[in-house]
Amino acid sequence: MISLDMALSPEDAAFRDEVRAFLAEKFTPKLREEAERQIGIFADGDLSRRWHRVLYEQGWIAPNWPKRFGGAEFTATQQYIFAVECAAAGTPALPGMAITMCGPVIMRYGTPEQQDFFLPRILSCEHYWCQGYSEPQSGSDLASLRCRADRVGDEYVVNGQKIWTTHAQHANWIFMLVRTSQEGPPQAGISFIVLPMDTPGITVRPIVSMSGEHEVNEVFFDNVKVPVANLIGEENKGWSVAKFLLLNERGGGSAATYLKSNLTQLRRVLASDEGGFSKMLGRPAFVRRLAELEIDILAIECSERTAIQALSRGEAVLDDAMASIQKLKTSEALQTISELGVEAIGQYAMANQGPALFGGGNQATVGPARALTPVATYLNMRAFTIFGGSSEVQRNILARTALKL
Repeated sequence: MISLDMALSPEDAAFRDEVRAFLAEKFTPKLREEAERQIGIFADGDLSRRWHRVLYEQGWIAPNWPKRFGGAEFTATQQYIFAVECAAAGTPALPGMAITMCGPVIMRYGTPEQQDFFLPRILSCEHYWCQGYSEPQSGSDLASLRCRADRVGDEYVVNGQKIWTTHAQHANWIFMLVRTSQEGPPQAGISFIVLPMDTPGITVRPIVSMSGEHEVNEVFFDNVKVPVANLIGEENKGWSVAKFLLLNERGGGSAATYLKSNLTQLRRVLASDEGGFSKMLGRPAFVRRLAELEIDILAIECSERTAIQALSRGEAVLDDAMASIQKLKTSEALQTISELGVEAIGQYAMANQGPALFGGGNQATVGPARALTPVATYLNMRAFTIFGGSSEVQRNILARTALKL
């Protein structure tokens, strides 16, 4: 993989060495083995919690949060270094619902009381969050959501359904968009509320993916009572909150480092002596696709480095268009990596490895160990061009930006 060398100041070089030493000590072989078996965009609940606690105890769980809210407040360059080193080590990908999405929303729109209550619990992982945005008829067209929150005195009474709710089976809190008014255009009348998952009237039902993984769920709300104090921001002004959150979801963090981590996994498959997978490197069509993929990742990395330089100068860089470009190109690159992974393992791609990966049976691994995860990863990554705003939505945003509509 071609890499861009970043010229580091002595302070940043010392920070990089500190991160490497930390990972060498705390990212144990057992954690590494578990992380390599993860196939989803996020590590599973138990592994996520354990790695979250390791970073929390180091004070590094929220690299970009201000120190006044308990974050590490790394510089833009330090954030990138941290992401690069974690990706190079192969650390678990932590769910973004708390640190990346809900936390920044509460920092920006929450009251001081809400900040004092929620932010420390997000940092410590006492609160494990899920996101209630999509509904059966409202995914990419999020403004059409129907889940209602009718105000009765000092409470909202919530009725409706959310779907594709990642890690709802692990979460003890949910942030969600609800319709609090039927008046005006679709974007009006939406509010952003938070509530515990053990509130009476909430039912979580699993959705098992075609890979055999239980990652997402449907969540039902039947006369669920939520204090009005759990409203974040203004009533009926939740669309602005939602856009702010989605901007972080689509463009937050370092896409290139995550892509490199996934590409490293692919290269480990190709380097596996057992199974003869390295023969793929002798096939010109496969090598060409691999080279084109590396070029795409390099282009994403170049874009991120440019953004880091701008951030270091105090310039804002993450607008709707840039977030959409990052989401679109990252989605496509990840799917390409997963496709090459399936191609690499050849006939072993026909085996159902779900029971060996996710339990539910006593089936042993079929073939070499490196053949265990590529198909499940491929199937999981099909969702990447849908969640967080589908690729079609991202292209529409870019078209409107280019045409200044």
